[in-house]
Amino acid sequence: MIRTALVTGAGGGIGLATAIRLAADGIHVLATDVKPRPADLPDDMDYVPFDLIGGHPADLLDKLGGAALDYLVNAAGVALFDRDGSALDTDETVWSVTLGVNLHGLRHLTTAAVPLLRRGQGKSIVNVASTAGRVSRANSGAYSASKFALIGWTDALSLEEAPHGVHVGMVLPGFVPTEGFPQTELRQKALTRLILSSPEKVADAIYEVGPGGRSERYVPRPYALAAYLRVLAPRLVRRVLGGGAASTFTPATPRR
Repeated sequence: MIRTALVTGAGGGIGLATAIRLAADGIHVLATDVKPRPADLPDDMDYVPFDLIGGHPADLLDKLGGAALDYLVNAAGVALFDRDGSALDTDETVWSVTLGVNLHGLRHLTTAAVPLLRRGQGKSIVNVASTAGRVSRANSGAYSASKFALIGWTDALSLEEAPHGVHVGMVLPGFVPTEGFPQTELRQKALTRLILSSPEKVADAIYEVGPGGRSERYVPRPYALAAYLRVLAPRLVRRVLGGGAASTFTPATPRR
């Protein structure tokens, strides 16, 4: 029996790489993003433009024709940084859009999709969070807050859906160059290029968490150390990060 996956954020970056990765395993993928269909998406893959903030989840799920859903991958997200905005002064539009996409939009879609997942074979949800959801930097308060909230919601959802046989996991990428978040400064130096990953590696991690059944994965794996240190040595982490503000890049398109 053919398995079916719904992948958000598939207009580029991690979402696109994930859609291609799942399709390579024989999974029927319904890909979606707020952007038009990307040229890199295979011609035989279904694609539906969808706005997580303004769209109605039922309209998107109707494209499945009433079929059960095996995998939901919430890879869509935005990383908007207000050039001069601190955690106190970030523009309200940045807060609204960031929380709207990174938390509330995928929450509404997931809520609508759960009944279909409970009838599926794979019964798996993967939320793409971020290492920034464990360790925050200066000038990235809205983004980190959205990912911290997503992680907490994912943990709760995992416990609640376990009795229904639905596995809920997450992937926490570090710095991943994408169209919406090119990581230009980090790519310019040989040393900092070592801490970068790729959308394809994140897609492999999503596969491990979704069909593979793992609880969570950091990408690259050593990024988990930052999360551990945040708990074990919070003062040290704050001292290290004290001199480094977040990028002032303000993308016009979703990061994922």
